[in-house]
Amino acid sequence: MSEFGALSLIPPLFAIALALVTRKAVLSLFLGIWSGGIIYVGGPNPRADPTGWVHAVVADGFGLFTTFDWIVMAIIADDGFHAQILLFLLLIGSGVAMVWTLGGAYAVRDWALRRLDTPRKGMLATWVLGLLLFFDDYANTAIVGSTMKDVSDQLQVSREKLSYVVDSTAAPVSTVLLSSWVAFQIGLIDDAYGRLGLTGEDAPSAFEVFLSSIPFNMYAILAIAMVGIIVVTGRDYGEMLTAERRAWRTGKVYRDGARPMQDAEAGLGEPAADTHRLSSFFVPVVVLIVVTLGAALYTGYLAAGADLTGMVIEGDYTAALIYGSFAMVASGFLLGKFHGILDVGASTDTTINGFGIMLTAVTILVLAWGIGTAVGTLGTGEYVSGFAEAVLNPAVLPAVVFAIAAVIAFATGTSWGAMTILTPIVIPVAWELTGSHEMTAAVVGMVFSGTVLGDHTSPISDTSVLSSTFTGADLIDHVRTQLYYALTVGVVVVALILVWGLTGISPLLLLPVGVLALVGLVYALSEFDARRRGVSPVAVREASEVNQPVKPPIGGQTADDEKQTADD
Repeated sequence: MSEFGALSLIPPLFAIALALVTRKAVLSLFLGIWSGGIIYVGGPNPRADPTGWVHAVVADGFGLFTTFDWIVMAIIADDGFHAQILLFLLLIGSGVAMVWTLGGAYAVRDWALRRLDTPRKGMLATWVLGLLLFFDDYANTAIVGSTMKDVSDQLQVSREKLSYVVDSTAAPVSTVLLSSWVAFQIGLIDDAYGRLGLTGEDAPSAFEVFLSSIPFNMYAILAIAMVGIIVVTGRDYGEMLTAERRAWRTGKVYRDGARPMQDAEAGLGEPAADTHRLSSFFVPVVVLIVVTLGAALYTGYLAAGADLTGMVIEGDYTAALIYGSFAMVASGFLLGKFHGILDVGASTDTTINGFGIMLTAVTILVLAWGIGTAVGTLGTGEYVSGFAEAVLNPAVLPAVVFAIAAVIAFATGTSWGAMTILTPIVIPVAWELTGSHEMTAAVVGMVFSGTVLGDHTSPISDTSVLSSTFTGADLIDHVRTQLYYALTVGVVVVALILVWGLTGISPLLLLPVGVLALVGLVYALSEFDARRRGVSPVAVREASEVNQPVKPPIGGQTADDEKQTADD
């Protein structure tokens, strides 16, 4: 248990609450880190020696010295992993800038709009594309968000809805299929089983435990299903209904006063190309995917040999993303020269401008990692996870693990960090309570489920930041609108895992029940919210128009639109 106890909860909860209230992510994160610095230098028991506590805080520049130390540590932490992610973000920003300047974004928008002529079709395409790019959630978010942003704008889909579809597909699909997430998860399982001495022919391999945990990764599976339900039915509730009605009725894809995380048009101006070619989009994107996958498998081959499973597990996905994004930028240089659109100097300027459109995301991500450093130093994760060890009833253990994993990921802003904290704790607890490999698989699945739920509901999560960045959404608006749907799925997961714990019914039978429950909840909650407001639960003006081609309004709002927006 952390020596700082409940005090360790103050920095993350303060930052999250402030961000949700003020909608100022950078300020909120910095103040959260600062509060942690003050707590740390003052010590765990300020009431024991108030004078000494004040002197310690003042000597540390009122906690600012420690605050800035933590921010710097966040950049260089994890053997340079964070620095590599920042380099990837800057390079992918340059890649997006090259695609934009070459006219690729306009080309794919025009091509897609000839085929995707309704919001439903546009969001279905976004969902399916996200499912196909399962190998890494960062690459998934970057490619899908950048690809579909202009399309969704033309279809009058709110940026909040787009960021929800992207975010709630990227991480969940990466946790259940072969990806960078799976490699990380298998490593954690292997370490925990090794410490328990569960090795040899009679014990399952870490990969087999992972496969057994997939049906218990209920949040990831049902979150993906929830996206499909929301898209297919066209129904919304909570703040998403407000956002969608605004986008459809006024053409405003984000609210007045919003702070979009990235806006290529504002940062880069109009494309340089007079002719918009699809090759200017697809060549860089295909290069990114092929080089990233190839580099991941090659680094895995160097570490594990020709075994495919070993290659997937041992691949260096972060380095692969850097190679892929660099190759994407390089392909943009070549295309610009080949088509006579950009010379080397103009391409270099575009590359630098691409760095610029990512600065807000980089700043927020560094500060989010700074919060992670603060809570790690104060022992927030250990304090929360200590409650799992006190649970002695095997029937409720998976549900408790799910809740604790969600809280830790929500408070720390990192699902991987929460997995690292919890997995070595809950596997031994589950084994000692039951001696069952099925129970260990269940708690592993619940760790993965809970951490993704925490990620989806936290404004300091890296996945929230990146989803907002590549879809051009306001970070806090994205979190507030997604929150309703994530918690709906979370409630269903708790109910299902409790049923499993009490009855032993196979999770493979429970998951379809969960999907049906989500369908029922979406209809019930959307009807309730719509009737409360006196509006339709479908954002499109009339239900008959859902499948009709979108006709974006020309000019500003009509008087009727203004009245309807005010009613919302």
